[in-house]
Amino acid sequence: MKTTRFLSTSGAVAVIAAAALVMSGCTTDSPGAGQQSDSGGKITVWVDPPRVPAAEAFQEAYPDIEIDVVQIDGTVGGKTVKQSFANFDSAGSGWPDVIFFPSNDDIAWATNSTSNYAADLTDLLPEVIEGYDPAVLSFCNIDGKIRCLRNDAAPDVFWYNKKFFDDNGYTLPTTWEEYGDLAVKIATEHPGKISGFLGDAYAVNRYLQGAGCPTNERVSESEAHIDLTDPNCVRATELMTKMYDAGALSTQGIFDGDAATAGVNLVMSPGAVWWGNYLFRDTWKIPAGEMSAVAPLPWAGESTPSSGNEGGGLWGVSSHITGKQLENALTFATFVATDPRWQVELSTGLPGYGPIQDAWLAKIEADAYFADIPSVQAAFKEGAAAVVPYSYMLYDTGSVWTEKVSPTLIAGGSMQDAIDAFGEELVNQAKSVGYTVK
Repeated sequence: MKTTRFLSTSGAVAVIAAAALVMSGCTTDSPGAGQQSDSGGKITVWVDPPRVPAAEAFQEAYPDIEIDVVQIDGTVGGKTVKQSFANFDSAGSGWPDVIFFPSNDDIAWATNSTSNYAADLTDLLPEVIEGYDPAVLSFCNIDGKIRCLRNDAAPDVFWYNKKFFDDNGYTLPTTWEEYGDLAVKIATEHPGKISGFLGDAYAVNRYLQGAGCPTNERVSESEAHIDLTDPNCVRATELMTKMYDAGALSTQGIFDGDAATAGVNLVMSPGAVWWGNYLFRDTWKIPAGEMSAVAPLPWAGESTPSSGNEGGGLWGVSSHITGKQLENALTFATFVATDPRWQVELSTGLPGYGPIQDAWLAKIEADAYFADIPSVQAAFKEGAAAVVPYSYMLYDTGSVWTEKVSPTLIAGGSMQDAIDAFGEELVNQAKSVGYTVK
């Protein structure tokens, strides 16, 4: 069967249903698995809704490259794309030439030996790879091979309400431990003011990844290291326990419908660079001139900052193509990863590609939203290099967190009870998808 695309040869954007995606695995115009095809230059790219402008910008920049753009379900944690690829792998045809993965976890199945979809870009795009900070691109470094490109960097920085700090004479913490102590002090002196959120899937990155806790440590394709009794996990748990018991942490998540009510009472927290515009400015409507950020905090006794990472999308290129088709696919991947026409002019996130970050950061000054713009600009750049290594796995750590942590706390359990429940289920999930857990 041929794919139903609703596309013109000019490359107009298509919106296709899940059924059409599955049907595309039945095409017979591509070679079997393990072979490579050359279409003569035409490429097909799959993007989620926020990345449609990236594809449109490419079409305008490269009108001579024939391209079909297919808009896919962008739901984080969704299974539609994964199931479609399973069908493609079985049929030996149907894969897109480039894809923006809806979930960063998708890179795990896209690079395993069963699929082996995502091409090794190490020797294909060496100059592009050189432009990334190794910490930013570490999520794409799988067994020493670069298997994807980061669209944007989403490191945690340390956010705080500068107006609140100035009005009340508080001094910024310089370590994670001081953050915990100050959170308790503020919660005691200003009941209702909070210093973090626990209820969303990214909270595990903010606190456990930021502490170097092994929840997503890839030993090999079939082995994972998970140990919630590791000292790095213990220090994060003790920190969260101290703050939660004092009423300084909310069990809500940052995406909850009523999070804005708590959000206006947030005085400080580790959080991704995109919190600034997306949460504080556009969602929670915190007035301009209040929020600011500094570089991520180190742990006591350590000289370097330590932070988690909340998102930052991944582009993959098909390993099933060659010749002009591959050349054009690499041109597309290079454009969406590095070109200011997308990454600076249109993208809302800090570019993962280093050489264009300054141009994007300059827009912060023009927006004039943050309280201390030079500090925010410096924090964003420093945060990108401070992210603790973290592997995307076949199990979904974030969903396990949301299923176990806040529900346990809301039911009256302690922070330690919540972490124990999280760790136990995380191991169960890892084993259920085939990992041997170390």
